[in-house]
Amino acid sequence: MSKTNSFWANPSTSPKRKYRFLLSLPTLGSDASWMITKVNRPSFNVTEATHSYLNHTFYFPGRVEWQTVSFTIVDPVTPDATGMLMGVLGAAGYQIPANLAGNPGDSYGTMSKQAATEAMKLVKIRSINAKGDPADSWTLHNAWMKNVTMGDYDYSDDSLLSIDVELRYDFATYMVEKDGGTPSGQGTEAKIVAGYGKLNGL
Repeated sequence: MSKTNSFWANPSTSPKRKYRFLLSLPTLGSDASWMITKVNRPSFNVTEATHSYLNHTFYFPGRVEWQTVSFTIVDPVTPDATGMLMGVLGAAGYQIPANLAGNPGDSYGTMSKQAATEAMKLVKIRSINAKGDPADSWTLHNAWMKNVTMGDYDYSDDSLLSIDVELRYDFATYMVEKDGGTPSGQGTEAKIVAGYGKLNGL
């Protein structure tokens, strides 16, 4: 019988699994990863420019636009996730009007990108394998908190209270953590491997 390289004949081949991930949010503390229940991976779209000639339309790739990333976090009593997220909002520069909060002085300060990104710190999404070793990672650069949905109280529902958070960022970088750090595989074209290396400075 001839040998085959088909994935179903190779027990060492393992697909990535949706539940094997860790979301690193340093601003929420080192033990925050267990509170995260789900996160979507960074996505992008390429805008297009068109040129019309007679009855034809030709398309040209334009800018790359990265889509927002959202994650869901449960809200324990300790540590208090709501309090942490409100702290991120305050560290980003948001201020309650002084006459409402009873704060002394004026409250004319506003949010800035520098303060918002420094408050969120470096956000990283890691995929892990069955042994718990990293398989790949996404890093969000200049991420800041865009939307927060605090969830609902409901007498008829005994599930865990959770919070949905949406992050905006400038761009994301992807890193393969195995096989020498390149997306090499059987049949992978050299220009694809080179393109990956160019993106990551390899």
